[in-house]
Amino acid sequence: MFSKILKVSLIAALCAGPAWADDDAAPLAGLLSGHNKEDLPEVTLSVGEPLGGPWTLQSGRYYEVEITADGSGEIGLESDGFFRAIWVDEVVIRGLEVRPMGLASIEFDRAGTMEIGFIAIKPGRYDLHIPGSTGEDQRLEIEIE
Repeated sequence: MFSKILKVSLIAALCAGPAWADDDAAPLAGLLSGHNKEDLPEVTLSVGEPLGGPWTLQSGRYYEVEITADGSGEIGLESDGFFRAIWVDEVVIRGLEVRPMGLASIEFDRAGTMEIGFIAIKPGRYDLHIPGSTGEDQRLEIEIE
């Protein structure tokens, strides 16, 4: 008899749904929770201007970065390994969220801002750089510990 009551109670609890079912969204947990999130300094893309940095990131930590182009030219960022060393959660452009399997590079044809949310995964030294540039200021050094 007790096991039948327990079974019925369990089924009722499962059918009721999670405790946050009446809220707009479920709370984030684990790697995506607020205590694990850090905002990085904004990266500004402008012809001839430095990218900033360096960044020191912790593996397993969630980061968000805004990348803004000032419209001074068609300009982008690429990396030989950084985009493969992170898990990209989302890219937000003008309120539109894209959840890609990964990135190879980004490019701005005109002024605008995008936000990238990611989790640093693979320790190592990486960089983001403007394609075709040779100046050290056109490179953002990144270390994932």
